[in-house]
Amino acid sequence: MPPGDLVHGFDADHGDLPAEELERLLGGKGAALAALTRLGLPVPPGFTLTTTAFHHHVRHGWTGELEDALAHGLAGLERVTGRRLGDPAAPLLVSVRSGAARSMPGMLDSILDVGTTPAVIEALAAGTGDRRFADDTWDRARRGWAAVVGGDLPDDPFEQLSRAVRAVFASWDGERVRRFRAVEGIEEDLGTAVSVQAMVFGNRSGRSGTGVAFTRDPSTGEPGLMGDFLREAQGDDVVAGATATEHLDELRARWPDVWAELVHIADRLEHHFVDMVDIELTVEDGRLWLLQARRARRSRQAEVRVAVDLADDPSFPLDRAGAVARCRHLLELLQEEVVPAVPAPREAVIVRGLAASPGRAVGVLCVDPERVAALEADGVDVVLARPETSPADVPAIASARGLVTALGGLVSHAAVVARSWGLPAVVGATDLRIGADGVHGPGGRVAAGEVVTVDGDRGELLRGAHPGATATPPELATLRRWAAELAGARAWR
Repeated sequence: MPPGDLVHGFDADHGDLPAEELERLLGGKGAALAALTRLGLPVPPGFTLTTTAFHHHVRHGWTGELEDALAHGLAGLERVTGRRLGDPAAPLLVSVRSGAARSMPGMLDSILDVGTTPAVIEALAAGTGDRRFADDTWDRARRGWAAVVGGDLPDDPFEQLSRAVRAVFASWDGERVRRFRAVEGIEEDLGTAVSVQAMVFGNRSGRSGTGVAFTRDPSTGEPGLMGDFLREAQGDDVVAGATATEHLDELRARWPDVWAELVHIADRLEHHFVDMVDIELTVEDGRLWLLQARRARRSRQAEVRVAVDLADDPSFPLDRAGAVARCRHLLELLQEEVVPAVPAPREAVIVRGLAASPGRAVGVLCVDPERVAALEADGVDVVLARPETSPADVPAIASARGLVTALGGLVSHAAVVARSWGLPAVVGATDLRIGADGVHGPGGRVAAGEVVTVDGDRGELLRGAHPGATATPPELATLRRWAAELAGARAWR
């Protein structure tokens, strides 16, 4: 099998291959990175091992053909960057990230800082004059390897790369991934591509950091950049849900030039995708880099508003018929939406956090993810409380009615998933203490098994049952009116 069937550079010419086929071949991430590269946007160079390579690996294992394809892709990347994997004189470190054709946020494994060796770390320290940065990169490389692949980093950097790719391929069959596919209706045999990309370092000191930006509010659809950001960090720190993040506005306040560039890119990407977009970004020493951009997961409320807003904006090639078609499944599914009711009594508020996913959910408090499915099977509505949002909790999240976490930001993987599944959620409730038998916040203690309410519009966990009101949001009414007008016009033809 020729390498071209197994590996594609981000700048490869894909001819007239339809977008859907390109996404199936390169995965969502690989196809997006290829598109961003063609648009001339600041993307670290790299290459993608295709889903053809994945299926070859499933059938035949890690063969010489795959090894050759990987070496072929790496050689191209080394030519473009002028750096070599494992070379202390000009070290190249890479990320190895998964990417299926269907978005699966946080489910599949990724590994950063691949190619790290003691000699490379010394070269980073000498080249940057920043020992803290070099040591932090070394620690991250070892921790990431142990968490995903296991054991110690191999001395041979190409062996690191080869084993990292195999580990990411293998994550397709992980338990949490299988459960996520079942909930989302994703085909079992779809498989994942793997993108290998030159590292850019948000953990450099000074003007460096990492973040995720939504071009519109993923809960409401309101226009304007929002998201989370962390200085001197790498991408997984923002989305893993184990770290208290800063609001994206922190980037605007500190580095207005970077913010202005991001605003321009966000507008360009919305017009390219004709949709709301989420952007994974890194700032390395004042320079903005895009690591991913894709159509953003969002709440049902946001999906309707975005469609209506874009159809009303003459700069977007989306008309009213297109907006109705885009949201047809919601018109059939939704009769009314839960909207913010009057605030609950102050004494009912256990803790306040970040409003991550709209709506109100009432259920019994559960702090053990292993128990959620059993309670659901008994017909019990559950509100799941966890210290942090972890992809490992996805099976429990899928069975819960609401979610609250002590850590994590608005762009953490589980927050993104909860939002797209219509699950009211509060994250980053830093004053919440979660024990083995309940939770404790400024508003008192609640034992596991007691009834609580998650208010995802106000970011509150409430004692007792406080169901939300229902009404028809104006954007949904608009969309229904358009659908009726279009149906009437067709009837008169």
